[in-house]
Amino acid sequence: MENNRVYKTISEVAQEIGLVNKKNKKPNTHTLRFWEKHFKQIKPKLLSGNRRYYSDKDIKYIKLIYVLLKTKGFTINGAKKALNDPSIKLDDTLISSVNKENFKFSLKTKLVKIKKIIDKIKKEK
Repeated sequence: MENNRVYKTISEVAQEIGLVNKKNKKPNTHTLRFWEKHFKQIKPKLLSGNRRYYSDKDIKYIKLIYVLLKTKGFTINGAKKALNDPSIKLDDTLISSVNKENFKFSLKTKLVKIKKIIDKIKKEK
């Protein structure tokens, strides 16, 4: 199972959190590279050919940043402050909303795969 791997590629992470171009369905990897420049918490391993590989810790921060920016409407500076300032507590509801979004996306992905399998079966009949 690919979820048991220690590291994921930039494309895998972008798809996992829902950073996908709606028109061509390609992952928006440029957004993750942009976030790397602004959030010191994201530190992917750079291996052969400067390919990025993200750890589970990186992915958790990316999901949190995604929720702060895309769902909660924070600015880049506001999200930085929320992540860097120990006096600002990121409450459990925010963290649980990250988990809910991830769960919803996972279900949607599985649903698409199931529909494709059903369509294949129907065509074979």
